[in-house]
Amino acid sequence: MNFDYTPKVQELRQKLSHFFDEHIYPNERAFNSEVAANRANGNAWVPTELIERLKEQARDAGLWNLFLPASERGAGLSNLEYALLCEIMGRVPWAPEVFNCGAPDTGNMETIERYGSEQQKLQWLEPLLQGEIRSAFLMTEPDVASSDATNIQCSIVRDGDSYVINGHKWWSSGAGDPRCKVYIVMGKTDPDAPKHQQQSMILVPADATGITVHRPLSVFGYDDAPHGHMDITLEDVRVSVSNMLLGEGRGFEIAQGRLGPGRIHHCMRLIGLAERALELMCKRTLQRVAFGKPIASHGVTQERIAEARIMIEQARLLTLKAAYMMDTVGNKGARGEIAMIKVVAPNIACQIIDWAIQAHGAAGVSDDFPLAYAYAHARTLRLADGPDEVHRNAIAKLELSRYA
Repeated sequence: MNFDYTPKVQELRQKLSHFFDEHIYPNERAFNSEVAANRANGNAWVPTELIERLKEQARDAGLWNLFLPASERGAGLSNLEYALLCEIMGRVPWAPEVFNCGAPDTGNMETIERYGSEQQKLQWLEPLLQGEIRSAFLMTEPDVASSDATNIQCSIVRDGDSYVINGHKWWSSGAGDPRCKVYIVMGKTDPDAPKHQQQSMILVPADATGITVHRPLSVFGYDDAPHGHMDITLEDVRVSVSNMLLGEGRGFEIAQGRLGPGRIHHCMRLIGLAERALELMCKRTLQRVAFGKPIASHGVTQERIAEARIMIEQARLLTLKAAYMMDTVGNKGARGEIAMIKVVAPNIACQIIDWAIQAHGAAGVSDDFPLAYAYAHARTLRLADGPDEVHRNAIAKLELSRYA
């Protein structure tokens, strides 16, 4: 495995890092202030002018649609090459949207690009790539244990030239954004088919008759406006048969293709978030004095800083290995490495952010620093795209199969 980067990637890295220094870090508080002002004016669920302005600057700088490996629609980067850039974007949780590289849009765009028809790509993928609209992914349901996706009960029933959809979804990230115009919905088309051929995925316009967005779900008190994680019901929602992705019964096949890149993108961003937390911890402990010397001079602080560096380097190497394998043997061949890093990255990020919070004292749990929100974000990712326990189970099964 060769983790050297081409001049093209090094140039993009320098441009992206410069963009962060120039436009992202100085605007962290401005972003929070604008969202707070929108909320005070009665509507937090409107796009921020700051991000819309930064999007134009990112596009002008050539920092747009950096994902989509092996596709002429993206930047032409491999998963391994994108890892370096995705890590930088992850240092500030709201930043990926600036470069049209935010979840769940990246996963949805990859899904439509890989499995959609030409008509579906024209209708939905092109405006997503242009940043004209946003999207949501509706899979998780409140009435079943959705960590086992075979439990999903949302029904998709053929009726002539249409499908009729009925179900209750929640944690539908991105559905709170007024620019969200399309959902990818996973539901059951044939309850009597073999276990992993019952489910399908279908494209549903967000303004279709029968859709009700009930409420945003908060994460440790954060509602993530204007993005949001919404509670949604679909009652007799009717869409054309042409909206089906790939074909009936192929939902799990699509899910494996979609969730592999989605999971590793989260992990790439988490490495960046952990790096940012370590950086803030080092700066804070060098500046503050306690018991006669800088906090950085105390043994417990140095031990935590050392452990944080070790954990980040280990997690980064596993992320790069998983990305390399996705590029060389495909997502299925890399499923073990993807599962491993999906366990490792959120856990190391949570621990390092927690140490950084501790080093900041009471300030660490306030919104004067980005650590409290970073922790909420990282802790969520021990559940999103499959909980730790499911991934550990998959890793164990792969390991046991070597000796069966």
